[in-house]
Amino acid sequence: MVDLRSDTVTRPSAAMRRAMADAEVGDDVFGEDPTVLRLEAMSAERAGKEAALFVASGSMANLLAISVHTRPGDEVLMHQDAHPFNYESGGAAAYAGVQIRPLAGAAGILDASAIPDALRGADDHVAPARLLCVEDTSNRGGGTVHPIEVLDALTTTAHAHGLSTHLDGARAWNAVVASGIGLERRARGFDTVGFCFSKGLGAPVGSVLCGSRDAIALARRVRKRLGGGMRQVGILAAGAIFALEHHVERLAQDHARAARLAAGLRELGFAATEPSTNLVFVDVDDAPAMLDALAARGVRCFATGPRRLRLVTHLDVDDDGIGQALATFAALAEK
Repeated sequence: MVDLRSDTVTRPSAAMRRAMADAEVGDDVFGEDPTVLRLEAMSAERAGKEAALFVASGSMANLLAISVHTRPGDEVLMHQDAHPFNYESGGAAAYAGVQIRPLAGAAGILDASAIPDALRGADDHVAPARLLCVEDTSNRGGGTVHPIEVLDALTTTAHAHGLSTHLDGARAWNAVVASGIGLERRARGFDTVGFCFSKGLGAPVGSVLCGSRDAIALARRVRKRLGGGMRQVGILAAGAIFALEHHVERLAQDHARAARLAAGLRELGFAATEPSTNLVFVDVDDAPAMLDALAARGVRCFATGPRRLRLVTHLDVDDDGIGQALATFAALAEK
């Protein structure tokens, strides 16, 4: 079976499992887990921020950031394809008490001019905008990477209009590798930044939220309120440390395999996007039927609409896996 549904399906390597088994642990709620403390320090340094907080998921990192930067009744601006608007079960409304205002933009990328156009002033009838969230890479946008000048323009414009800024960097390391620009530079204009360990980096669990000491202290309190305080979680943090130390540069292999997969699909006559990173989107006549046909032949992927499939390369898919996927698509194209 070649599983191209998501880079979240990766399994920890034998070496990562050994690192996790050997992890020194303590009670993280008391701030006493040495492996978690090491991971948080590493993450903050790489993001260019003062502090960091290890959390269960990217959705939790986003919710904590939204909670830190807003009050109930506020409005959060983000792209209409952004993850918190589409895939986080309404958490921003349910727990932070805010409303999301979705904005348009090509390929999941906002233009800075959209920010002042979206602001509605101090009228008591409207929710005040307090926060801009940016997702990089953009999942629904096609795994697209924001050009650095776009990130700078977005954060500069947001701050000029009194908004805080959060970078949803669930796949931030894909953006780093694809652009050749380090995370500290890409996150420079953002007040907080989150990134996942359980996607392309291949750890089994976890994300991190980075920001100022005050922001992270408040995020820690909100994490506790949500029931997200974990105890001897250094076992998981060790996997994340291993991922940071061994699995960042190799993301280039996933990008190259995605490009090979997309090119091969186009040669077969399928309408496949040109991937910026590790996500390939394919247009088909009947996505559910194609999913079933592919799965019956040992290839799994994900439908993002009635006529669109998403295929994601990751460290558990090697060159042979890409070849198998292409051969399967070829067999179906001939039918």
